[in-house]
Amino acid sequence: MAKIIYTHTDEAPLLATYSLLPIVEAYARTAGVDVETRDISLAGRIISQFPERLTDDQRIDDALAELGELTMTPEANIIKLPNISASLPQLKGAIAELQGQGYDLPDYPENAQSDDELAIRAKYDKVKGSAVNPVLREGNSDRRAPASVKNYAKAHPHSMGVWSPDSKTNVATMGHDDFRSNELSVVLDADDTLRIEHVSADGSVTVLKDAVPVLAGEVVDATFMDVAALDAFLAEQVQRAKDEGVLFSIHLKATMMKVSDPIIFGHVVKVFFPAVFEQYGDQLAAAGISPNDGLGAVLPAVDALPDGPVIRAAIEQGIADGPALAMVDSDKGITNLHVPSDVIVDASMPAMIRSAGHMWNADGEEQDTLAVIPDSSYAVIFQTVIDDCRAHGAYDPATMGSVSNVGLMAQAAEEYGSHDKTFEIAEAGTVRVVNAAGDALIEHEVRAGDIWRACQTKDAPIRDWVKLAVNRARASGAPAVFWLDETRAHDANLIAKVKEYLPEHDTEGLTIEIMNPADATSYSVERIRRGEDTISVTGNVLRDYNTDLFPILEVGTSAKMLSIVPLMRGGGLFETGAGGSAPKHVQQLLRENYLRWDSLGEFFALAASFEHLAASTDNARAQVLADTLDRATGTFLAENRSPGRKLGTIDNRGSHFYLALYWAEELAKQTEDAELGAAFDALATRLRNDEQKIVDELLAVQGSPVELGGYFRPDADKVTAVMRPSTTLNAALETLNV
Repeated sequence: MAKIIYTHTDEAPLLATYSLLPIVEAYARTAGVDVETRDISLAGRIISQFPERLTDDQRIDDALAELGELTMTPEANIIKLPNISASLPQLKGAIAELQGQGYDLPDYPENAQSDDELAIRAKYDKVKGSAVNPVLREGNSDRRAPASVKNYAKAHPHSMGVWSPDSKTNVATMGHDDFRSNELSVVLDADDTLRIEHVSADGSVTVLKDAVPVLAGEVVDATFMDVAALDAFLAEQVQRAKDEGVLFSIHLKATMMKVSDPIIFGHVVKVFFPAVFEQYGDQLAAAGISPNDGLGAVLPAVDALPDGPVIRAAIEQGIADGPALAMVDSDKGITNLHVPSDVIVDASMPAMIRSAGHMWNADGEEQDTLAVIPDSSYAVIFQTVIDDCRAHGAYDPATMGSVSNVGLMAQAAEEYGSHDKTFEIAEAGTVRVVNAAGDALIEHEVRAGDIWRACQTKDAPIRDWVKLAVNRARASGAPAVFWLDETRAHDANLIAKVKEYLPEHDTEGLTIEIMNPADATSYSVERIRRGEDTISVTGNVLRDYNTDLFPILEVGTSAKMLSIVPLMRGGGLFETGAGGSAPKHVQQLLRENYLRWDSLGEFFALAASFEHLAASTDNARAQVLADTLDRATGTFLAENRSPGRKLGTIDNRGSHFYLALYWAEELAKQTEDAELGAAFDALATRLRNDEQKIVDELLAVQGSPVELGGYFRPDADKVTAVMRPSTTLNAALETLNV
């Protein structure tokens, strides 16, 4: 039987799965397609690491490892929903919840010393941060707005703020002594095993990582951030924000850059409150209170200290004395410095730009902002867009073109600073990348506290990336621009490879350019103002940034993108969009049994998955399901059946009902398969006749709090009851039989 793997993830996408998946399973069965789930949620990943401590009923397999193996086969067909990329506070929260549910899990050993503690921390670190994507992404990324979404956005343009030419909003970035400026890069001539080591001033050597396997043609980079320069830069920006009367905000990626960015976030907190950490820093450290976890963790922990009230008062005074802070939730007093994972650069910057360069202040009002992005690798793209909007006003979703993306990410290419090769330096010395022969390929002089990191980019993914870029340019007719900077070490090596591999493809009649990120951004925004489309061909981090930045401006969200990962071994991975708003949606469901999550990304991924299955297994009915789902999604958009924003309108569950209705109606009237059409004609008639009854049943449950039995690992029976409240719809699905 043909198979699609549907991932069981976290938060709002998980809750939505309980409503949507029964529909998908019922429809897929008519084509002989089995839809199976695999648990790659944060809680599931944690549980899978400690089978020896759990009962038989509690143990679960390491589904992520299983799917990683599957991606290496031609049979892979995986629909991947957004999952939690856990920051340390989220990881600790999940552990505490699971312990409360009876799982005998150890606490996270913050200051691991013994072998047992180090082993426990290593297991937890495997699931922290961006643990899922590097395993599953055995292909490069093809991400774009589907025509139906783009057409809907043009017909129903979303709101955009009004930019003022006098806007004081800007991006602040280091430009020196940061990851961008300290980068060194080499291309390996042959297969090898590298070693990363630290050599102290007295000549003693500490091995930081003893074995880094590399292949011929692989690009290896290393760099570091000088934290003394970082602190000086941050102090300047705090003062600048105060002098200019704008909000201060820090924009990092603490979820994905799970080693480096929480450390940088901690530096921001310490610099913003210099008096607090100068006077009480040792006391806080002795109590295990880390600024890396943000004020949201520091303030409750401080209250338990003997000097707690005094320290809390000092923090409050620091807020009063400093520049106004950008707020995550003004009503609850949650600032930009409360939680490292609350303000994620690729989502927060486009949202700010869409809102005329504003973030929210403590009074719940919009205000110009100084967006601090310490590393200068890609900060320029946001400044370029801000400058363009300041000069020409907001973009018009009704007329603007698209910027799609072909992203280099296969085999953990440029993987967010390569977490297993990122280190906070303990003492001054030299960090070296050494080959098996003992030759130092890369060397950096570092000081205590500096953040050093290395990453790898294999040659095969680069070749595949170039091929995918040419294919997309040929299929779309749009120019393809490689966003690469010849003055940056890593990019210079990639440019050489791009120039080597482009002649392997037929590029006649195509426009294919190489531009640095600033010029590429200017080129792209000039084109979108003229209603013209452009393909951004980027590395991994910029893939993440661009696939939020442009969709949020173009169609209002990045959750409605078509995201296909053609796996290098012939399989397919189909991603369903971003999950940055998922926590807020869960909170609303818990308060009032209303889920605003929009599953449109799942609809697009599912259609692409059926299409891939049809081609790879010669399954004609799977192609019929793909074609009819695509048409049904167009009707779904035209009829505006996405979840509303308030009680009394359909939410996620209601949107799933309408998708089921429109899909059944499309299947009923297709002419390729008469038997299939007859079966769905009966279902479509039943759903249409019972439309009001089903909608009434779905609306009736709204307005009251619900209890799910857990946030990170909710009770399946409770979630099912909440997410499938229409007995009429449930009964109708059970009648489908072909």
